[in-house]
Amino acid sequence: MNATLVVARMCLREVARRRGVLLLLVALPLSFYLVRRDQQGQSIRMLALGLGWAVSTLALFSSSAARSVDHRLRLTGYRTRQLLLGRMLAIIACGLGLAADYGTLIALDQNVGRLWATELILITTVVIAAPLGALVSAFVPGELEGALALLTVLAVQMLADPAGSIAKALPFWSTREIGTYAIDSTGTDYLARGLAHFLVAWVILTVGAITVSALRLRLVQLPQPVPGS
Repeated sequence: MNATLVVARMCLREVARRRGVLLLLVALPLSFYLVRRDQQGQSIRMLALGLGWAVSTLALFSSSAARSVDHRLRLTGYRTRQLLLGRMLAIIACGLGLAADYGTLIALDQNVGRLWATELILITTVVIAAPLGALVSAFVPGELEGALALLTVLAVQMLADPAGSIAKALPFWSTREIGTYAIDSTGTDYLARGLAHFLVAWVILTVGAITVSALRLRLVQLPQPVPGS
């Protein structure tokens, strides 16, 4: 656990140095919200999805920047899951800070009956976005290509029919379902489906990111020299 927290602190210091990224992290979800501010349901859903893209992109940039460091840390005894979980912990902490701020904005600017569920939308979106960005980074070598891949996921999630199979297979479907419960005051079945999808998606993304990273960072055992050869 101590090693995981050390990685988290290193990641937070790295994020703090990237002020331009932090500015975009704040500005992008806010711009999504302001564009649809006059339509309560759409503005909150757009804010959540914008936050998901921003946090997943931050996770992508953080993972890409740490590739060379990860190899050295592995040689010093760090485990792959410690590196990945530590970095995810830092990204989630950043995202939850933003989720709290945006939740306050919604509470002051909108009249939502289930305000706690609105905050839940933002929290679950942040927690899903962190392993999503890490997984994309493990597959896509470049930051630009990875950001475009995440943007594609977000665009399809926004445009796909929420009741269709494509939308349900994407990571942020839980955001739509919990959002429907929070904003449209529907039954608890929407909340249950959203939370179930969130848990399954988080496990798949996290295990996938750890597995791919473990293959990439595995240590190769060199053959021992034969005495006298």
